[in-house]
Formats: sequence, structure tokens, C-alpha cells
Amino acid sequence: MRFIQTAKQIFTLPDLRKRILYAVALLFLARILAHVPLPGVDPEALRSFFSRNQIFGLLNMFSGGAMSNFSIIMMGVGPYITSSIIVQLLTMVIPSLEDLQKEGESGQQKINYWTRILAVPLGLVQSYAMLMILKSQGLVVSWDTLQLITMLISITAGSILLMWIGELISENGIGNGVSLIIALGIVAGIPATIRNTLSVLDATKIVSLIIFGLIFIGVIILIIYANEGQRQLPVSYARRARGTSNYGGVDTHLPIRVNTAGVIPIIFAMSIMVFPGVIAKYLAQARSDWLATAATWVSNVLNNNLYYGIVYFVLVLFFTFFYTGMVLKPDQIAENLQKQGGFIPGVRPGKETASFIGRVISRINLTGAVFLGLIAVLPFIVQAATKINTLAIGGTGVLIMVSVIIETMRQLQAQLLMREYENY
Repeated sequence: MRFIQTAKQIFTLPDLRKRILYAVALLFLARILAHVPLPGVDPEALRSFFSRNQIFGLLNMFSGGAMSNFSIIMMGVGPYITSSIIVQLLTMVIPSLEDLQKEGESGQQKINYWTRILAVPLGLVQSYAMLMILKSQGLVVSWDTLQLITMLISITAGSILLMWIGELISENGIGNGVSLIIALGIVAGIPATIRNTLSVLDATKIVSLIIFGLIFIGVIILIIYANEGQRQLPVSYARRARGTSNYGGVDTHLPIRVNTAGVIPIIFAMSIMVFPGVIAKYLAQARSDWLATAATWVSNVLNNNLYYGIVYFVLVLFFTFFYTGMVLKPDQIAENLQKQGGFIPGVRPGKETASFIGRVISRINLTGAVFLGLIAVLPFIVQAATKINTLAIGGTGVLIMVSVIIETMRQLQAQLLMREYENY
């Protein structure tokens, strides 16, 4: 009943209703673009290639099937995400960019501007690499220089257009536009997965299907708990006397999230795992025998679920600790607390506080890293448990969808709360 009342309340507010319909219309446009193909490819052979190859199938999932359709937005928002990650890392290591980020909204606008600019050359490079790989597999026809340039410009322009649509949704709609586009692309692949599963389903696999459903529900609950979970460190601020008045003396807490890094470590690890697989596919047709043999061996190793899963899991652990270490700096947190007159009860300010916060972050981060690692290799675990290769939970995809839904609901609640205050 509460959900129905909230839905009625949302659609009775003209401004909020306009925002939602605006976002839905742009998301619908993004799905139309995913079905606008480029010429010179065999669609059936291309879909078969992406269904057989695990690495490229993962990339196709994030593009919402646009890659298997050879669409003008086949690279999705990948170039923009890669650009955002690069700029974010540079912000952490280049002092001038770090100072720019601290300038507030104006500084963030400049950083966003350079992120968009960097997305253009990255789009060209990624588009060229993908076209060369598809050509090496015999999936696309040969083209001359002019046709290649036209295709590169079309694919890159499609990615930039998708990026622009995402930003329009963020500014004038509801939710994070880029995240919504990615989540919608993942959802778009679900019907095909169900259809493929039903085509091979028989009486002997009913139990496996029930196991899959239970695992799916359990994963969603686990992701919600992990996203919302946090450790609250108690923080007290000393009471200050100024004349006849007292200031401060507030007891609060410092929240440290279980999953501080979000889905970024999985994206980093996936990029590292995709790179050798992509190069191996390209070099498998090399004229040199030893190079072709080495590339085939690498490709076979990566196609082995056990080896692939182990390496993937370890990389996710590494990048979780790496990224969290870059974002949460115990020395900086302790210094800020000391400057503001705050302290953790029972812990001396300064180095002891930094050491205590560092230990807490490390322990919580281990839990978050193992959680993300299990989410990353979840498809392999599910396939081994259910023996159904056509139906697998993309742990990363579920994590993104649940995170996007939670974030969008928070924004809707904030909009409703803001309008309730305006009515008083």
C-alpha cells in the first residue's frame, strides 16, 4: 500500500512527473540507437561469436546487446567510463587536479569538461581496436580507408551522443543518467537469456532452475546489505567556552562503508582481464608460428573458467584495496579530525588515531573485497551449481542494477521530501 501511495504522490506532482517522463523518453531513445546497425557485417555470425566468447559476451552485456547488433553505439558509454576512471586516478596523484577538485562546483565542472574531451580519443582508439578484432575473426567485410574512417567517426559519435543523453538525464531527469543507461542495457539482455534457457530446459533441470532462483534472491539481499552496511566510528568534539557561552561538545560518528569502492574494482579487473584476451584473439591469426601459438594458449587459458575465475578474483581483491586506499587516507582523516577539535574516545589524537582508523578500514575493506570478488566470479559458481550454461547471474550486472535502483529511489525520496517542506 505504501508503494502505491508513493507512486500516486510522484505522478500527482507535475514537476517530478515531468522529470520521470523526460528520463524515460531519453532511455527509450538510447535503446532505439542500440538497434541502428552499421553496414558490412553478418548479424547471425556476430551474435554467435559473442555468445561463444566469454570475454566479449561480458562487454556485449554492458552495451545492452548493441555490440552484437553492430550498432552505432556498440561501444556504449565505455569510453566515457574509461575517461572518468583515468581522470579520477590522475586527480589523486596530480596536486593541481586535486586542488581543482577542492574548488567545489566550478572545479568539478572543469574536471567534467576534461573528462568529456578525453572520451573522444579513447572512443576512437577503442572503436578501432574492436573493428580490427572483428575483422581478424572474419566477421566483417574488408573496407577501404574512407569507409574505416566513416565507421570510426560513427561509432565514436554514437558513444559521445550516449554520454550526452546520460548527462541530460542527470541534469533534467531523475537518477544518474550514465548508470541508468548501463542498467537498462543489462536489463535488455534478460529476455534473450530467458528465451535461450527455456529452449534447452527439460524436466531434469527444473531443480537446477529452482536453485538458480534461490541464489538470485540471495544475491540481491546480500548486495543490498553490503551496499547499505557501514561501520560507525564514534567521534566526539571538545566543548569550547567563549565568554558565557559554550560551543561544541557534540557526539557523532564517522561512517566507513563496507563497499566504499562500489563497482569500480570490478571494472578495473575486467579491463585487465579483457586486454590480454583481446590481444590474443587478434594475434591468433599472426603469421609467426610461435606468436600465434602463444596467443592461442593465452586464449585457451582465459576460456578455462577455473583459471579465469581465480585470476579475476585476485585482481578484484587487489583493486579494492588499491582504490579504497586512494580514497580513504587514515592520516588525512586523523588530521582533519584534530583540526576540527574532534577525537575518537579512548584513542589519542594524531598518529594513534590514524593507526586505529587504518586498522578498522583494512578489516572492513577485506570484507568488501571478498564480497566484490565473489560477485565478480558468481556466474562461474552458478553455472557449476546449476549445470545450466545459458542462464547465469552476471554478478556485476546485478550489483549495478541494485545500486542504480537504490540510488534512484533515494533521489525520488529526496525530491518528495523537498516538496513536502515547500508545502509547509
